Order: sequence, then C-alpha cells, then structure tokens
Amino acid sequence: MPDVEVLEKSKRLADELTIAPLLAEILVRRNIDTFGGAKQFFRPSLETLHDPFLFDGMNKAVERTLRALKNNERILVYGDYDVDGTNGIALLFTFLRRLKADVHYFVPDRVQDGYGLSQHGLDRIRDVGVSLLISVDCGITATREVEYARTLDIDIIVCDHHEPAEELPNAVAVLDALKQNCSYPFKSLCGCGVAFKLIQAIAESDPAQSLLKSHDENPILPYLQYVTLATVADIVSLTGENRTLVKLGLELINSNPLPGIRALIDVAGLELGKINAGQVVFVLAPRINAVGRLGDAQRAVQLLTCDSYEQAIGLARVLESENLQRRKIDEETFAHAQIVAEQLLTEKKSKAIVLHDQSWHPGVIGIVASRLVEKYYRPSIMMTTVDGVAKGSARSVSGFNIHDALKRCEHTLVQFGGHKYAAGLTVALDRVQEFTETFQAVADELLTEELLTPKLTIDADIQLADITPKFVRVLSQFAPFGPENMRPVFAAREVEVYGTPKIVGKNHLRFKVRNNGHVVDAIGFNMGEHLQRVQANGKRLDLAFSLDEGEFHGEITPQLKLRDIKFDVDPRR
Repeated sequence: MPDVEVLEKSKRLADELTIAPLLAEILVRRNIDTFGGAKQFFRPSLETLHDPFLFDGMNKAVERTLRALKNNERILVYGDYDVDGTNGIALLFTFLRRLKADVHYFVPDRVQDGYGLSQHGLDRIRDVGVSLLISVDCGITATREVEYARTLDIDIIVCDHHEPAEELPNAVAVLDALKQNCSYPFKSLCGCGVAFKLIQAIAESDPAQSLLKSHDENPILPYLQYVTLATVADIVSLTGENRTLVKLGLELINSNPLPGIRALIDVAGLELGKINAGQVVFVLAPRINAVGRLGDAQRAVQLLTCDSYEQAIGLARVLESENLQRRKIDEETFAHAQIVAEQLLTEKKSKAIVLHDQSWHPGVIGIVASRLVEKYYRPSIMMTTVDGVAKGSARSVSGFNIHDALKRCEHTLVQFGGHKYAAGLTVALDRVQEFTETFQAVADELLTEELLTPKLTIDADIQLADITPKFVRVLSQFAPFGPENMRPVFAAREVEVYGTPKIVGKNHLRFKVRNNGHVVDAIGFNMGEHLQRVQANGKRLDLAFSLDEGEFHGEITPQLKLRDIKFDVDPRR
C-alpha cells in the first residue's frame, strides 16, 4: 500500500492500541491494520481457528476413523522420521489412545525403508493386522503405495502438507490444503498441523465427546505442544493459524509441558518458562531429529508419548547422546563438502551446488545442505549412496522454488518431493551426472545475481531515544518469530561508539552506542573481527539490529543485537 495510506493506518492503530507509532507501522506493513486484526495477533485463541471440515475429505476421514473406533479395528499411525512426522505420530497416537483405540505407530527407517509411505514399510506392518493407516507428513505422492495397501486390505487416510502431484492417491481421504479442490483457507500448516485438524474434527463428534470429558478447558489443547514443535521446526509460515497454534502451544510448553517435552527441555539445559521459537529450532528440534538421522526414530516417538517424567528422562538422555554424535558427523561432512563446493564454485562459477559422495551419512546431508546455503547462498543439493541409488536433500534460497526446479529435471529422477525451500530426491547412480548438469542448467536460467545476493531488510529507522523498556516489551509480543513474521530489524544512523568495546564469550563484540545523550548496549554475535574498527571512542556508525532485553548486574535493559555494521559514515550527508 502507498506510504501515505500506511502512515494514516499506523497513526489510527497506534492510538487504538496505545503503542508507539513505529510499532503500529510495522504491524500495518505486515497486513495487520485494524484493531480486530491486532487483537487476534496479540491475543490469539482456539476460537479463531478455521473449521476443520473445510478440508476436502475431512468428513470421510472422520467417518472412517469413528467406524474403526466403534468396531475396535487396529489403527496404525505412519509418519516421517523428522520433527514434523514424529510429533504428528505422537499427537495422533496419544489422542486415539485416549479414545480407547487399538492404535499403534510406525516410523520408517531412513536407510531401510526410505522416506514416506513405501512398499517396504507396508510389508513390515502387514502382519500387524492393521485395517486403517493414517499417514502424517507423507503420502501425498504415494499413489502406487496406496494401491498396494489396498491389496493388503488396508484403508489409508493421508495427512500431508507437501506439494501434490497431478494424480492424487486413491485413499479413503486425502487431507492436504494444497490440493486444487481444497477450500481450506490456510495453506501453510505442517503435517502435524493437518493431523491436529483431524483430531479437532473428530473431537466434535458425539462418540469422542463422551470419551473426552475432562476438567480441561479444551480437551485438544495439550496436543498443541506437538504442533508447536513441528510447526516451528518445519520452517513454515508463522502467520495466521500457525501463529495461533504456536503461540498457545509455547505457553503450554512453558507452563505445563508434557513429560517427554519436559525431559527434553531439562536435558538440553533450557529454562522452563523462557522457551521461545528460536530455542525450538536450534536446541530441541535437532535432538528429536538426531535419533532418526542416526538410527531408529521410534525412540523420539517413545519420548514424546511418555506418560511419566521418570521414563522420559532416560529417553531424553539417549536423544542428547545421539545429537552429540550427529554433530560430530555433521562437522566432518560439512568440512569435506566445503572443499568440493569451493572447487566447484571457483572452477565452474556454478549458481547452484550439487554434490554426491557415497561415503556421506544419509542422516546429515539435509543439515549440511542447509549449512552450504547459509555459507555460500546458493541452492544446494547433497547426495549419498543408499541401496544402489543416490539419495539427496535439497535446500534453497529465497525466491528460488527448489520443488519447481526439480520438477523441470523430473526426467532424470527416480522420484522427488517437498516444497519450495526444501525437498528430497532419488537418482539412479548412472544418471547422477546427467541430473547434475540438468539442474545446473535450470539454476543458470532462473537464478539472477539479485537472487544470489542475500538481503537484509530494514523494517524501520529508529532513534536510540525511542528504545525504551516499554517499546521492547511490546515488541516482544510480536513473537513467536519465524517465516513471514520475522523479528523486526531496525537501523540507527550515525550513532557514536561510547566507552571501550570488548570481546565477550567466544567471539562476540560488545560495546555501547550513544546518540543525542541516549546510551544503549549493543552486542554482535560472532563479530569479533570488527573490534579494531569500532575501538575509537566517538567513531560514528550506522547499525542494523534487532531488539532484545539484556541483563547486566541484575538489571534488565534494552539491547541491540547487531545484524550489520556500516563503517566510515559521512556525518555531512
């Protein structure tokens, strides 16, 4: 919208909310421009969630699940081995168990079964006597596997959020908001989020309500903890319905966590009551992922579904140990990949990084692909050899849809799936070179220099005098932060270095800045190399930063978390 319109709406919103005009302007630029919209943003509730029956296929999914419950059929929940899949399994398993279902779960082995629904995986469960299988975070492209399940007399309900293929599986119901004929208004749920919509719908039925009677204000509320871990870890949009689910879920995790989640928090050394989305991504999620990357992901589900803390704490220590081993393998693989990638970028000036090495562990290639993107800012694909084929993980940069790019290489692939920023793929070994050249050609065609240049977007310029404790406190309520609701970045121009800068921790730059008599603390994580350039007292800088609260000598004060520094500022401009 035009700047004049933004300023008008910002002034009105600031008056209605009694907040700083600058904060109101950031809200308006994020399409929150009414009092009602701001109320829902700051105080979301379950009542604002969309009707789950807007999902195409939801009526059939609920009817088939209730029939299985009534007839005491054996139900199996089948999910992916990542945080989204394991939490989706835990959610459905614990909910159906509460409904007295004969319910079991299965997590495919990354090496033995591969990703998602597979014939091998179905063969492993065929003797369990399952008549209804509910997939979570997988299944949307499993047309052949669903047909195979039908020959085993297994009905399937698919709960997925990945891009559908042209042909949908012939399942009892396919729940995926990205289907062309699906009218569900929010398109960015993770797989566990879709599973939550299924239990939300089931919970509305008479048979379920009679079993869910409790003193809880809402019987499905505790399950938001699983949705929160999955949504934040899967890096999906933290707007709309996802924001509601995650904000409420984080409140529960901080106040009354489930036994397995509490054990995970304790073993990771986090402080209950202060868990935020960033700690989910960088601390809790890697531990859940680790057991599936290096072995059996069912251990993660066992932890997440524990009834007692005493049982959970032992499993949480297993996850901690596996994560330490995963980090060791990760570092070794990343070091090797960097050598090959830099040779590729130097000799061929490639716009994308595509690497294959049969010695790499399949459990860490996705992590390493993400780290390559972070370091070189190029779409990156890491492949290793598993059971005679090359299996890979792809990660992308903003503006380059990796799923669409792989679709253009489909003739060179055995299979692929995913979404715009992350995907998985399988290539025949004798076609790895052909695929690599084809993908590089697609990247060369679509990637401009602009897309290959990382950008730091400034939300607003700010004066140091405006950075008050109240300003930071209101800003903190913009959380949880994540895709499409990133932590706002501010710029302060021509600020003066005040006092003596120093290095704290491993390599963190800490100093004070002053402008018009107002002094604020600043810290630049891993910015120690700039120490000498900021050491001159009175030196003027332009700073880009996010805002946080720092604690110094027991006092909580605003703190600038530096994102970038511009030196040699001309005060005459």
